[in-house]
Amino acid sequence: MVDIAFAQQTGQGGSPVGALLFQLIFFVALFALFYFLLIRPQSKARKKHQEFLANLKKGDRVVTTGGIWGTVVEIGDHTVTLKVDANTRVTFTKESISHYQPGQKGGEKEE
Repeated sequence: MVDIAFAQQTGQGGSPVGALLFQLIFFVALFALFYFLLIRPQSKARKKHQEFLANLKKGDRVVTTGGIWGTVVEIGDHTVTLKVDANTRVTFTKESISHYQPGQKGGEKEE
């Protein structure tokens, strides 16, 4: 009976150090997978969006995250005012500006 319990503890001839090393390698590989599939692409996208907001200028035609289309008329440190109609101006936080309006590359104005 003692021989069976001892055999179950050590596994099939493997050492506890080998099992610990395998677990360590598994967790390192799992972290690397998460880094390359989730963390790195998200940080690159965030950096690209921050550059987009830094290059925003008056006259750019943009779309907000809520789907409102407008033309930038004022830019503050943390806010952007958009002209959405002839007499309507709305102020948003900079982070809520999603992208340029379709058909405009890099803020070029359509003519």
